Amino acid sequence: MVLDFVKLKDIKPALSGYISDSQRLMKRSPLPDEDAVHDIRVLMKKSRSTIRLLKSQLDDESFNRENLAYREIGRLLCGWRESSVHRKTLKILKKENPGLFTQLEDNEHIRKLLTKNDPPANVPAELSASIEQIDNLLNKAAFRVRFQSLGNLNPQLLLKELEQTYTVVSDIYLKCRNNPKPDWLHEFRKRGKDFLYQLYFFRPLNPSLIKDLEKRLDTLTQNMGKYNDLTQIMKIIDYKYGAPGNPPALDELIVVIKDKQDLYMSKVWPAAYKIFCPGQKLLNILGFRLLVI
Repeated sequence: MVLDFVKLKDIKPALSGYISDSQRLMKRSPLPDEDAVHDIRVLMKKSRSTIRLLKSQLDDESFNRENLAYREIGRLLCGWRESSVHRKTLKILKKENPGLFTQLEDNEHIRKLLTKNDPPANVPAELSASIEQIDNLLNKAAFRVRFQSLGNLNPQLLLKELEQTYTVVSDIYLKCRNNPKPDWLHEFRKRGKDFLYQLYFFRPLNPSLIKDLEKRLDTLTQNMGKYNDLTQIMKIIDYKYGAPGNPPALDELIVVIKDKQDLYMSKVWPAAYKIFCPGQKLLNILGFRLLVI
């Protein structure tokens, strides 16, 4: 059913909520735990995606300031999250292949990655400085969004930005499908998340269809995230194919990892084809033609 009148989700309360939720998570403990770090990084990705949706309706200075602030917060938190993800990924591999990991007990990279350090009794000075910087960035962002005028946004321009995001993701999909390099796949996942987070504001146009699309995109990007986690494991253990002295167990571990990556991508490609197949139009996928507020 095509509606003649529709109201998009309000953007300002959502953006303000992303920031306030991040502030709350930062204040939950002196040193944010793994779950808090993960959630804040997701909230910052949602914030950046939202700002990109507003790009044509913000002046360049405002857009760049907000985009850079959210990116810097994510960057500061990146190292805290990655070590935890890598360790969990490797522990899953170990649980699935205990005999193989018994043969790799002497591998320094693997042993170090599997070792979980106890949290420090006091917050180290370096982390304390990062926390202070993140708090400062969030406080300033919250202040700015409070006084931003986002009540009279042009829905056609919002749709145009969504279409631009869709076009970018479609182009990267085609590039990856022809040559699935890990770096390009990682970019496909990031831009796919942009599209996913921006879609949220368009739900009222066709709630059931768009929610279903969001669900499929979420599953797609999660599988690509698992693929990327395994790619990072191979980099950390510094595996080089054909290097002299590679033990057979290490070669076997890489085969196991590659098999899992193939499994994840076998779930990605059919879903990605249905959403980003060349020649498709965004409006056809979303199931609406009119956008009037």
